[in-house]
Amino acid sequence: MNDPIADMLTRIRNSQLRGKSTVVTPASKLRAWVLDVLADEGYIRGYEKMTGTDGHPAIEISLKYYEGEPVIRELKRVSKPGRRVYMGANDLPSVRQGLGVSIVSTPQGVMSDASARAANVGGEVLCTVF
Repeated sequence: MNDPIADMLTRIRNSQLRGKSTVVTPASKLRAWVLDVLADEGYIRGYEKMTGTDGHPAIEISLKYYEGEPVIRELKRVSKPGRRVYMGANDLPSVRQGLGVSIVSTPQGVMSDASARAANVGGEVLCTVF
């Protein structure tokens, strides 16, 4: 697998289209950090680490719905293995005039765009969520 973050985002997107309540993805620290930001911003209910059916570590993500519709309307990968996207604190994009959130990997950890602006740090823009 070349891009584990894109794989996780696609699993979330596909599960929400099917109306699933949970989705399982292979575990990694970066995936857990991205899920921490999604949970803090209120886009998912939460997640828990577990052992998958093949014996490898996995993460079970509890998806969030509001009145039968998924809370996450749009989930896009920005920085890809073939084209990394780095931005300074002042250049971080605002998603849908501030209604959405960008997830940024900074030297101080993975955080939302608002937190990165407040801490005055830039980094790699991993994905956008609306």
